[in-house]
Amino acid sequence: MARPGYGKRSAPGQAPRTARDFGHLPAREAYIAAYLDRLPDGAAMDHKTLAKELPYGQQAVRTALRLLSEAGHLRVCRERVSAERTQWVSRTYFSRTARDDAWWSAFLRGDAPQATDAGEPPRATPPADGRAAPSHRSPAHDVLASVGHADPRMALSAHECAALEPLAAEWLARGASPAAIRHALVNALPDVIAAPGAFARRRLTDRMPPEGAAPRPEGPSPRRIAECTNCHVPGPPEALPGGLCRVCHGTAPGTDPSPEAEDAVRRRVDELRAVVRDRPRTPARPPKPRRGRG
Repeated sequence: MARPGYGKRSAPGQAPRTARDFGHLPAREAYIAAYLDRLPDGAAMDHKTLAKELPYGQQAVRTALRLLSEAGHLRVCRERVSAERTQWVSRTYFSRTARDDAWWSAFLRGDAPQATDAGEPPRATPPADGRAAPSHRSPAHDVLASVGHADPRMALSAHECAALEPLAAEWLARGASPAAIRHALVNALPDVIAAPGAFARRRLTDRMPPEGAAPRPEGPSPRRIAECTNCHVPGPPEALPGGLCRVCHGTAPGTDPSPEAEDAVRRRVDELRAVVRDRPRTPARPPKPRRGRG
């Protein structure tokens, strides 16, 4: 396991596990992806640690992680521990469901959809007596049900969601956003949570915002900073397509071939030549007279 707060994190909204999850990948990458998928949250995912457990060397594992990032199965980021603390930790989010850059960018901003988008959503089976099953759920219930996607340690049962719904509804009535409620419930968690329902009740009660509090349309910012999967250079998600920086992608920096740019280069070269040409030269020192012997 990695140090507390570090290591693997499961991305939200993944499709159920099947035997064909990684069939689109090469054999090595599929083997490593299946291994990563079964690692518990918090497990170390650096290439050196994985190479000790897998039948591949460090360089092979590092290359596989880069390819899995490009395939949309993982992203590396720095994540702030809490709004009250300045400590940042490095985490690797893994998804057995391949995601595109737009999804990962939204997730790293904190506003990715929580439901899986792989195929059609399951349809509810109507009751035997033919009556339509009630499908309406309150926003308070929905935000409580989504907390487990943000951190599996805080997964709440249906009974716990129903019991905590009045508290979450009061948060919303006081102007808190769903993102603010999720943050209050998953921020700076202990390593082990024996009773998520009781823990959530205590947090919702102790951290209840005051009446008339201004709404928070966005969650705490910044919460996450994306990193290149290969070299860990930080940057905005839009600058890291496939989770990789330009250098690790092998993309050369762009050049400006316009006539204006070429003229600017020529002028600069001429200026440097003029400086060298007009620089005053230091006069040569006269030779020292030789002392005669005698």
